[in-house]
Amino acid sequence: GLAFAADADDAKWIAQCVKDNKDAGKPPEVVEKYCVCMNEKMDSNETQSISQWEKAHPKEEKECDAQAGWK
Repeated sequence: GLAFAADADDAKWIAQCVKDNKDAGKPPEVVEKYCVCMNEKMDSNETQSISQWEKAHPKEEKECDAQAGWK
């Protein structure tokens, strides 16, 4: 699960990201890895969801795609 998330706020964002990507046709562990990666790249004061933030940060999105094995 999300035990490695830094705090409850991170866990909430990661859970939302996983939910946002559940229809992407990827294994849940890949989606979760991607969401955790993106969450780690975001500033802790960020107010956008991961799904909103990724649209403005294609470099980070590519790095997390690669790290998670999202193909």
